[in-house]
Amino acid sequence: MKVRDSGMPDEERWSGFFRPEEILGVFGLDRGVETLVDFGCGYGTFTLAAAKLVSGTVHALDIEPEMVETVHAKCRQEGVANVRTEVRDFVGSGSGLAESSVDAALLFNILHHEDPVGLMGESCRILRPGGRLAVIHWNYDPTTPRGPALEIRPRPEQCIAWGRTAGFSFAEERFDLRPYHYGLLFRKPGPDGRPA
Repeated sequence: MKVRDSGMPDEERWSGFFRPEEILGVFGLDRGVETLVDFGCGYGTFTLAAAKLVSGTVHALDIEPEMVETVHAKCRQEGVANVRTEVRDFVGSGSGLAESSVDAALLFNILHHEDPVGLMGESCRILRPGGRLAVIHWNYDPTTPRGPALEIRPRPEQCIAWGRTAGFSFAEERFDLRPYHYGLLFRKPGPDGRPA
């Protein structure tokens, strides 16, 4: 299932909206993270940056074969060997990853699809206790140069409520990722229900 209202601009324009290494650093994603999944990897804007930061594997998932091939080609070109790309309808069929098998997950500019709680729930399922879910989305602002229609664009408070419904804890870790985005950091609780 394709995510509604999510057409990608050309790559040069898209990459100009982000400072990937800086954003990943805000979320504390570094060598302490072994395995990470990038849901909706697109051009690999965050996939390749994450691959250079984490100590293990980055799973790059996207429903669009041309996006996955783009990421695969970039990895070959840059000699990045720790990215596993896959064409996958993760909204409709899940990630295909084992339960409690990854340290971190990225849901970047994707929670405007039809089942955000389901996707956050899948993220929670595959994360280890204490694992981190990093969310960014376009600000709820009609002047942003991109982003889905305002009627389906989630506000931070909606994402926080969805994350809690999906099983995450949220400790007021909210970031202003200027000029166009906000970020939220969720954690999967431990077996006792407390933050791990």
